[in-house]
Amino acid sequence: MNAVIGKQNQNTPRYDRLGNLAMSLPLPQKDDNPDELERALRLSGILQTTLEVDKLIEILAHEILRLIEYQSICYTHQDLGIEQTIGEPANHSCTYRLVVSGETLGELVLTRKKKFTKAETALIETLLCGVVYPLRNALLYQKAIEAAHKDPLTGVNNRASMDEIIDREVNLSSRHGSQLSLLALDIDLFKKINDTHGHATGDCVIKAVAEAIKTAIRSSDMVFRYGGEEFLILLSNTDREGATLLADRMRQKIEETCIICDGTQVSTTVSIGITCMLPENDTRKALFSRADAALYQAKSSGRNCCKFFSADED
Repeated sequence: MNAVIGKQNQNTPRYDRLGNLAMSLPLPQKDDNPDELERALRLSGILQTTLEVDKLIEILAHEILRLIEYQSICYTHQDLGIEQTIGEPANHSCTYRLVVSGETLGELVLTRKKKFTKAETALIETLLCGVVYPLRNALLYQKAIEAAHKDPLTGVNNRASMDEIIDREVNLSSRHGSQLSLLALDIDLFKKINDTHGHATGDCVIKAVAEAIKTAIRSSDMVFRYGGEEFLILLSNTDREGATLLADRMRQKIEETCIICDGTQVSTTVSIGITCMLPENDTRKALFSRADAALYQAKSSGRNCCKFFSADED
């Protein structure tokens, strides 16, 4: 079976327009240069010791540097949102698209201050032949891990990942004295939506609400689907005022969103409970309990509103 490595124009500035010099490279065979085969097999064996993509790229960077001088190496996989750079980019580059059995595994760029020689690029290509299969295994492993922590309907974090992540963020907040807020969001009268329009429309509404939440928060914030129509939003470095402003902006956005499900227009609102980490001796359980109590207050106040709850407020 052949590993295909797409090779781009070398010795050009890294951000120049891509060239059209793609080529197919078979894995080194036993009749080829034995040193090349040994290098590829050795690197493949080393890389098979990890299933972590970032660690794999670190090992690859170290192994290439043992043989070829360079200033930086950058690995990207756009579909998975991976971008890892080691070193400082320089003017001259070699760029490779990594493909195996028709599957794109990402792109690798090496840069340095002087041009790469033909002998050096040939050696790089040989080494990369030992990369593709360990890299494919690492990517498959990462996808499986991510899938286990994602809600299949909405794509946000699921309940299985919630306790671990919130515990971690609570501990970090306590250790560093940083602000942390938690929102509990529930779709109002969701049972009525299901009873009136059916469960498929209900799923459509849940997805639309999840998208509205994701567009309202920052990249550092985290969303969890806690129950059927309930979400938790963890806001890092956010105090009471910031959390309240964001919650109300989110509530308004969802209220104003025109949701179309199979040609049917559905309107919905949400109720949001808000709380913040206490300065001392706070826990995930206590934080969640306050957010849930605040959500209950919002529901009891007529829905489609945001309420804040702290240990000093009833």
